[in-house]
Amino acid sequence: MKKYLPQVKDFFRRADMLLLALSLACSLYGLIVIASATQTYNGGSAQYVIIQFVAIVLGVLMYALMTVIDVDVFADQWKWLYAVSALLLLLLIPFGQGSDTTGNNGWLRFAGIGIQPTEFIKLAFIVVLAKHISYLKSYKDLNSVMSVAQIAGHFLVIFGAIIITADDLGSALVYFFIFAVLLFMAGLKIYWFIIGLAALAAAVPLLWTYFLSDYQRNRIMAPYDSSIDPTNTGINWQPHQAQMALASGQLTGSGLGNGAQTQSDALPAKHTDFIFAVIGEELGMIGACLCILLLVLIVVRCVSVGLKSRDTLSMLVCMGVASMMVFQTFLNVGMCIGIAPVVGITLPFFSYGGSSVLANFMAMGLVSGIHYRPKPTRFTMY
Repeated sequence: MKKYLPQVKDFFRRADMLLLALSLACSLYGLIVIASATQTYNGGSAQYVIIQFVAIVLGVLMYALMTVIDVDVFADQWKWLYAVSALLLLLLIPFGQGSDTTGNNGWLRFAGIGIQPTEFIKLAFIVVLAKHISYLKSYKDLNSVMSVAQIAGHFLVIFGAIIITADDLGSALVYFFIFAVLLFMAGLKIYWFIIGLAALAAAVPLLWTYFLSDYQRNRIMAPYDSSIDPTNTGINWQPHQAQMALASGQLTGSGLGNGAQTQSDALPAKHTDFIFAVIGEELGMIGACLCILLLVLIVVRCVSVGLKSRDTLSMLVCMGVASMMVFQTFLNVGMCIGIAPVVGITLPFFSYGGSSVLANFMAMGLVSGIHYRPKPTRFTMY
């Protein structure tokens, strides 16, 4: 046992323990809220708390594993990452199961265990896209027509596959945001973004008509068009209940286990997609602000590690993880306060779900692994 002691000490000295502490703080905070939100379910909250706690423990182990493996190792295996991602998406076609809250088809279930592949594919997407962009930046001209076409094709394959196989608009939007942030941080010229936005605007009618279902279209428009559900008893029921919960919490909340909307089960998906509403109702604005603050600190830490990293690949991976956290948080909170459509996005680290928790800890492990290794140079964007 003693022969491993130096390696253990070295791990604690070089790994990003601040990032781990922030991740654990979010997870344990979420665990407490999950316990309160699920106590009215049949069988009580014990099974949910145990499953989430096990996921957190496994997440910490994955954090450690991802820390000690150099990100270059993952990047060099980009073909395998792509192949496994494609296989998981293909499995969703015959075996994918839906979600009660969003109607997407993004779950695989084996022996009673549910897995959401898109949570893990995000990490593969970040690493492989970062590898591709860093290669073009180092050995080609990133701003050439050929390079931009390659990167756009890379993204469109994944983006289209997510929508077609998983029917998961929320994840597809997160991928789009990651894609845009990585290109910006790599130094893609602004005129390419303008061209991209123009192309997107031209493609919206086609996507709206042929790629989105009626249900998805109504989901997207419901927050902005009251005529879709004027009584808030249909498609707007979930965000309406979430807003009522948040409003009733006021400054300090009603206390854990005492939220009227939460404990009456009027609030749907209260331990998953709408856990932020539970926080706001039972712990008030103070609790909600603490939740957001912890997530902001995680993002800031990821950006800090990225800006001090050793090369473009490492920087882009950190920025990809940070952008994933930012946009998922924005979408989830936006769903609860009624400014974003309900698209089935979890609140990172807080929401119940083994796939989400594991993927988030693995993402933080990627960043910690970059922090773990000394940087030979400081990154400059241009």
